[in-house]
Amino acid sequence: MINFDAIPHTRGESVYLDDIIEPDGLLHIGVVGSSIAHGKIRKLDIEKAKGVDGVVAVLTAKDIPGENQIGSIIPDEPLLADDDVKYIGEPIVLVVAKSKKQAYKAFGNIHIEIDELPAITDPREAYKKGEIIAPPRTFLIGSPNEAWSKCDKIIEGRVDSRGQEHLYLEAQCAMSIPVENGGMTVFSSTQSPTSVQKTVAKVLGIPMHKIEVDTRRLGGGFGGKEDQASSWAAMTALAAFILKKPVKLVLNRHEDLVMSGKRHPYSSDFKIGLDKNGKILVYEVMFYQNSGAVADLSTSILERTLLHATNTYYIPNAKITAVPCRTNLVPFTAFRGFGGPQGMFVIEWAIQKASEALKIPAYEIQKRNLLSEGDPFPYGMKVKNCMALRCWKTADKLYDFNGIFKSADEFNKKNVMFKKGVAVMPLCFGISFTSIFLNQAGALVHVYNDGSVSVSTGAIEMGQGVNMKMLQIAAQTFSIDPKRVKVETTNTSRVANTSPTAASTGADMNGKATQIACLDILSRLLESARKILGKDGSSVIEIREEIVFCNGKPSQLKWDELVAKSYFSRTHLSSAGYYATPEIYFDKTKEKGEPFAYHVFGTAIITATLDCLRGTYEFDGVKLVHDVGKSINPLIDKGQTEGALLQGMGWLTLEDLVFDKNGRLMTSTSSSYKVPDIKFTPAEVKVHFLEDADNPYAVLNSKAIGEPPFMYGIGAYFAIVNAMKAFCPDKDYPMESPVTPERVLKFLYSDKDGKTAKSIDGQKEMSGAVL
Repeated sequence: MINFDAIPHTRGESVYLDDIIEPDGLLHIGVVGSSIAHGKIRKLDIEKAKGVDGVVAVLTAKDIPGENQIGSIIPDEPLLADDDVKYIGEPIVLVVAKSKKQAYKAFGNIHIEIDELPAITDPREAYKKGEIIAPPRTFLIGSPNEAWSKCDKIIEGRVDSRGQEHLYLEAQCAMSIPVENGGMTVFSSTQSPTSVQKTVAKVLGIPMHKIEVDTRRLGGGFGGKEDQASSWAAMTALAAFILKKPVKLVLNRHEDLVMSGKRHPYSSDFKIGLDKNGKILVYEVMFYQNSGAVADLSTSILERTLLHATNTYYIPNAKITAVPCRTNLVPFTAFRGFGGPQGMFVIEWAIQKASEALKIPAYEIQKRNLLSEGDPFPYGMKVKNCMALRCWKTADKLYDFNGIFKSADEFNKKNVMFKKGVAVMPLCFGISFTSIFLNQAGALVHVYNDGSVSVSTGAIEMGQGVNMKMLQIAAQTFSIDPKRVKVETTNTSRVANTSPTAASTGADMNGKATQIACLDILSRLLESARKILGKDGSSVIEIREEIVFCNGKPSQLKWDELVAKSYFSRTHLSSAGYYATPEIYFDKTKEKGEPFAYHVFGTAIITATLDCLRGTYEFDGVKLVHDVGKSINPLIDKGQTEGALLQGMGWLTLEDLVFDKNGRLMTSTSSSYKVPDIKFTPAEVKVHFLEDADNPYAVLNSKAIGEPPFMYGIGAYFAIVNAMKAFCPDKDYPMESPVTPERVLKFLYSDKDGKTAKSIDGQKEMSGAVL
């Protein structure tokens, strides 16, 4: 089945927030942010701005009727800065005008004086100065201190990974409309309507039931609208509440890039010990997370880093420590993978360096340490339904790993200025929110008396196809034509206390809640059918493709008639389904538990060709086997796999998020921040879903798809590194990302001390290659 959104998307008929018909008297907000990264506000003069043509109001922290606090985990984030500023772009003043242009025109009439203070941009510096958001946490398994003496080889190193911009097509936006009795309807481009509802209620100082949040769909989210959409919605609600007028805010691209959060940069130290055969005996790592100026979701993201620090490998002795460090940069936030990729990147670098030290291919070390059924993770949970080795073997059988490596070696022997690199990337990713209370979802299903069906859930459609999966689950449960089913907007008045659509749980939890609601209605319909057909309790009644069957034989009773007759006999045709993921728990005092419903596995092999004269590269192919359980919609899942793959590749290759020492974002436009495009796409992408891998722990035996394939992008990074090593076998590439063409070129033509060669003319020998 195709995604039913595809046709209106293609025609341009799909409605996003900025497409909603604007109410009469709509006002617009312009946000004035801090121009420096750290300082004390000494003077704030807004009087001249109030007189600018079209300006209706100029609002500051003093105008907030409720709490000037929007921190969701740790209360350390004001909606509008009051006494001090902590990062460039931090909102200070809201200008409300009849048009966006008039609001922006007033900016020059606002006078802000700030006494500048030293800014911290490095997480290691922040840690040394005691600027941490929460205490360090450590996961421990085995006896690491005792295990070092048993190792044949010990390798240490430092790994740095930069952040990543979400660059969703639809920028942050919201619109609020006052309603009767002091209430507010908020249209928000958010992954978490309940978070918006709670934040708005807090800022306005009114109960949540007076706030209705509605979301049709997002033009992309990737985690950037899980928590940070709340502030922009609260700003519109604040202005609407004070002025009693509808108010809208839509950031332009530059504002969004400067003011919104990104993937967390990490700086990490590792130490790994192995025996002579490549078996990992012990691993220690320290993660310094650059959390930005406020907590946001950093502590939860850091927790997932801890949980995924060993990726898909069994390591009997490990000590994994992480600390969230406060810097004067924009608050970093959720991003696809939620801290998992940063942890996996470090263990893959550790294996890469171990491969060089032991002279054993990295993929052999990877294979020899893959998880097996029942192996414990550092956090205590034992792996169940382990597909790690199955995915590896299936990929090797389908794609011939040895053949791919051999072909690359032969190419490299024949070519001087072009080199091929190959890398294998296996993965293991846990599915569930690490905050256990979030693992719950609700659904509201109505069957109307004409046989049509309405489904409301807490799931947010942001291009990943979750609405299509909700539609399919309802249609399949009732065994009716999918055209009969409509998926409604996500609305806090229909489904309350929703969890964010994040952590790859959207289809799992909301789908299960939908299925429960449908089964509840179906049980009543089947009992009604039994009465209509005059059958006793021993008869087996079921619906197949809109026809009622009795004891395996079709009757004359069809879906339409059954629903109509059931309605007239006063059968309840609505149900509210509720699902809470069972058997998950985590004890933070012991750092042990079973935080995941299940794990997703997979293996990819990536080949890259490097132009050693220009420093540019192309990806010849990505071939992977992915564990998706029993896919609800293979076409959607394949699209998600390919999209996540490309986004992961972009993070570690092209996407260079750069801040200067004063905390200013240097890549603050779409022309200075490079993301993958069609030309970057590998020449060949093969996606094979592992067969006969039903998952009993999720709806319809499926598995989550949103985040896990992102990790395959890590393999693309090492494919390029291996190509560089083929050109410069005696040099070590610094363990940092992204591996941009500029960094590649600098590495290829610098000496071992990092000094760039002045000439590459003639037959000059450089790093073992003849030019």
